[in-house]
Amino acid sequence: MTALAGTGTGTLTRLALRRDRLAVPLWALVTGGLVASGPGSLEGLYGTARARAELAASMTANSSLRSLYGPVFSDSLGGLVAWRFGTFAAVLAAVAGIMTVIRHTREEEETGRQELLSAGAVGRRAPLTSALLAALAVSTATALLIVAGLAGRGLAGAVALGLAVGGTGMVFATVAALAAQLTESARLARGIAGGVLGLAFALRAAGDSGDASGGSALTWLSPVGWASNVRAYGGERWWVLLLIAAAVLVQTVLAYGLAARRDVGASFLATRPGPASGRLSGAGALALRLQRGALIGWGLGFLLGGAVFGSMAEGAAELVGDNDKAREIFERMGGQTALADAFLATMVSLFGMLAALYAVGAVLRAHGEETSGRAEPLLAASLGRLRWAAGHLAPAFAGSAGILLASGLGLALGHGSDGWAVVGASLAQLPAVWTLAGVAVLLWGAVPGAAAAGWGAAGLCLALGWVGPALDLPRAVLDLSPYAHLAKLPGQDMAWGPALALTALAAVLTGAGLAALRRRDLRV
Repeated sequence: MTALAGTGTGTLTRLALRRDRLAVPLWALVTGGLVASGPGSLEGLYGTARARAELAASMTANSSLRSLYGPVFSDSLGGLVAWRFGTFAAVLAAVAGIMTVIRHTREEEETGRQELLSAGAVGRRAPLTSALLAALAVSTATALLIVAGLAGRGLAGAVALGLAVGGTGMVFATVAALAAQLTESARLARGIAGGVLGLAFALRAAGDSGDASGGSALTWLSPVGWASNVRAYGGERWWVLLLIAAAVLVQTVLAYGLAARRDVGASFLATRPGPASGRLSGAGALALRLQRGALIGWGLGFLLGGAVFGSMAEGAAELVGDNDKAREIFERMGGQTALADAFLATMVSLFGMLAALYAVGAVLRAHGEETSGRAEPLLAASLGRLRWAAGHLAPAFAGSAGILLASGLGLALGHGSDGWAVVGASLAQLPAVWTLAGVAVLLWGAVPGAAAAGWGAAGLCLALGWVGPALDLPRAVLDLSPYAHLAKLPGQDMAWGPALALTALAAVLTGAGLAALRRRDLRV
């Protein structure tokens, strides 16, 4: 009976990996490349043992930055890489695991494809098993890249960090597997799993802020905290990996148990019926209603995240203030004020790149409405395609402005000064965000089968902006990202020429995509 339940697992796994043949290498390269670039970037600024010891001491004494990066367990170069990049690599691996599992479980059921597959020779457990194996492929590839990139700094530490990051990816992949059983909506399942990840990061941040040893009870309640407490290059705690493995095992068993107790397409959280009479005034109101939850969630996240990072701006100045070499560099830049501006500019750029993920997702929501067949009944009446599409594009373009405004307000509140300058700097990221949204519109309109490549474009820009400078990539490569052409605000003068050019490019891309959508057949 068990063997029959797993029938077709191999075929579904190969199908999942084929569908993710671009996403799997991209996630692994971004996450693994981020960690592998660490030694080069840190060695350039902290090239001596004394400088590294001063950095570790400054970090230990700074609770705000400890909450962001975690505690320092070793002042060796490998230990500093694990401190600086380990937590964010674990979060990226977790996001990859969540997206992969939801894509191949609940999303397949929501679109009806899983029901067609299950009508053939496919066992009951095969879809969930293949999704977890696809997530395991992403986590394994990421871990191997980390080990390969850091092996020269100490094999034991490299293996510990790779397993910690990859293991965190699998912990949240199994969280996503549980979420996929609870709700009928792939969007809500991602929200549940993403909320658990956000809570885990917040618990770790709160715990590490109050305890420099990593031993806070709040830290131990967080799987992200477990990854830090493996202590790569800092006297490895191999037994913590058993805790990660136990969490993966328990959650996997629970997910299989829940999957066996429901029908395909059903869920344990009942969907509430809508009102008896309609309250929406048109296609635009319907699109806004569909995307309202995501917009509110992103806005609140950006506001709170901005407040946290804004409060750390002065802490960043304290962190390098005791390092002679770093102090000389920033004195040439203009002293502590310039350092705070540089930190804020980095955060503004990060929020700008993340806002592109929201914008692309909002555009592709319209593509999902088309492929699911829900758009056809609307367009069968007097509603035109452009008007229908505009209803979905408004939350993408106006909504991205709204969440960037929220991040700017959060940064201003957290920093406590130069409020309008920080808000303006955040909104100055809009031309790049809209350009990537325009790319997504063009792909959806002209090549709907490749619409998901919009995620790849946003991910590539995120990788270039985050890892590219540390890898010392050629300027021609960095310039592929629209963000590379924007001024680094606050701290620099506004570059109106590139901003206007990118805005015009976004308009052209969007117009071309809508023109192609108007000419082609639906669901092609």
